[in-house]
Amino acid sequence: MNLKVFDIGRVRGEFRILRRGIRGEPLVYLDSAASALKPVPVIERLVQYYSYETANVHRGAHFLAELGTIAYEDARSTVRDFMHAKHAHEIVFTKGTTESINLVAQSFGRRFFNKGDEIILSELEHHSNIVPWQLIAEEKGCKIKVIPITDSGDLDFQKFTELLSPKTKMVALTGCSNVLGTYVDVEKYVEAAHRVGAKVLIDGAQRIAQAPTDVQKMNCDFFVFSGHKIFGPYGIGVLYAKEDLLETMPPYQGGGSMISEVTWERTTWAALPHKFEAGTPPIAGALGLAAALRYVKSLGFSEIIEHEHQILEYARTQLSNIPGITIYGRPVQQAPILSFNLHGAHASDVGALLDQQGIAIRTGHHCCQPLMRRLGVSGTARASFSIYNTKQEVDVLREGLLKAQGIFS
Repeated sequence: MNLKVFDIGRVRGEFRILRRGIRGEPLVYLDSAASALKPVPVIERLVQYYSYETANVHRGAHFLAELGTIAYEDARSTVRDFMHAKHAHEIVFTKGTTESINLVAQSFGRRFFNKGDEIILSELEHHSNIVPWQLIAEEKGCKIKVIPITDSGDLDFQKFTELLSPKTKMVALTGCSNVLGTYVDVEKYVEAAHRVGAKVLIDGAQRIAQAPTDVQKMNCDFFVFSGHKIFGPYGIGVLYAKEDLLETMPPYQGGGSMISEVTWERTTWAALPHKFEAGTPPIAGALGLAAALRYVKSLGFSEIIEHEHQILEYARTQLSNIPGITIYGRPVQQAPILSFNLHGAHASDVGALLDQQGIAIRTGHHCCQPLMRRLGVSGTARASFSIYNTKQEVDVLREGLLKAQGIFS
């Protein structure tokens, strides 16, 4: 890519938070895997709604209610287009990835799982894609099996095929590891799972901002993500599910908006997707998410991918020659995420020292304790990069780590 096309100066200018200092130092934000920063178009959309459009949706007869309903459903269509889903009513708005996975586990799992059925997860999974399945497995008497990873940090596809059986009811996999940056060849896993009649859920929280998403091409049954991972607001998430599955699944929560008719004897459900959106929905969040998705499309994924790949490779090169550093994983395809430790230093101490220099990274187990045990550590430091990061910021990180290495060695 011609980097002149990707105007990093213009992009950084759209993230106002980058103008602030931290303890007298310029902010170097390297924690986008936890939460991406918010550009001006997203912030302005939230201000517009709360300033001039505030009203609840789907239940008012006045002008603002109608305006809000149209905008909310337009946001759903924007998500549908971004994910290349077949229908807008296959898009359910939730609070985030965690709620989306719990919805599937509690609704689909409670209806269709039986004693002795099997659920396949992987060693790469975030707790949000482990614990909900453990809860329903314990309730229904199911067994959880785990796909191991190779020493490079890739999933072992051969081991996966050996785990599959007619008992497999659900395969729930991350599309991209939040620790190692491993991209999973989703289509290959979906095809193999479907051959034994299993359904597949893809946790797209890390993947959604890193690569184009086409759920029809993936042919996954469920795909989930959070708005805040792709420059959108907090408190908004998405569950995509195939129409026929949503039709067979019972509601996850009860209340207003998700009903067709309520009597003392029985209640009937609203049409999709409202059957799964009880109560007042995250209206502003949906509008902000739509603005974020439009922003990403305006930049172009090919440009985003090339820019972030260059930053990742530069960072790996610059960090690899720091004495005493261990960088975990070298997957075949990798998102702009590097997890590492310095010999003799606790990850949290490294993070605290970098914070004194205005450098924001993540430390700890990253909600992936089983993966930490596989790596043989209690936690790591993690630098994750995005569209607004520069090679100069990587240099600042390297200098900060050299200072830490000198202190802790």
